[in-house]
Amino acid sequence: MPKVSEDHLAARRSQILDGARRCFAEHGYEGATVRRLEDATGLSRGAIFHHFKDKDGLFLALAQEDARRMAEVAADEGLVQVMRDMLASPEQFDWLGTRLEITRRLRTDPEFARAWTEHSAQLTEATERRLERQREAGRLRDDVPTGVLLGYLDLVLDGLVARLASGHAEKELTQVLDLVEESVRRRD
Repeated sequence: MPKVSEDHLAARRSQILDGARRCFAEHGYEGATVRRLEDATGLSRGAIFHHFKDKDGLFLALAQEDARRMAEVAADEGLVQVMRDMLASPEQFDWLGTRLEITRRLRTDPEFARAWTEHSAQLTEATERRLERQREAGRLRDDVPTGVLLGYLDLVLDGLVARLASGHAEKELTQVLDLVEESVRRRD
């Protein structure tokens, strides 16, 4: 059997993730059957599951990829910028519309909850570090603990994801994010 290059394997993995992202966005987690994943990726189940253990593994790989990308932005520019990116390119995040299914699985599937928590920790840690740096630089309000601000921003993020998943990407959402950003800044 010929040896497959690392570049080819990376390209195939990316092809699978891109197709899976579209499939999960269109059909939800439960509706993204193996057959639909095959159609969305243009590959056989053997090819898909050569790269990913199972559907959960594929779904969690998407979560990990997005968490890494969002954590990079959050570390440099803050969680509100992550939300602005979602507004600017909702098609890159539309698979997160599966959030209700994720929430159900977090309550009912301990193994999934453990894996999801590991992947989402990147974004939480990056955001918390950014908030601490902003606080030390005197840019962040100091009358509210960092953990409360983090919870507030997470709640806004969840609301934005739900809003985008329902197809409501109003122009006012940019102004809402301006308001959110202003609400965490230090008031002199």
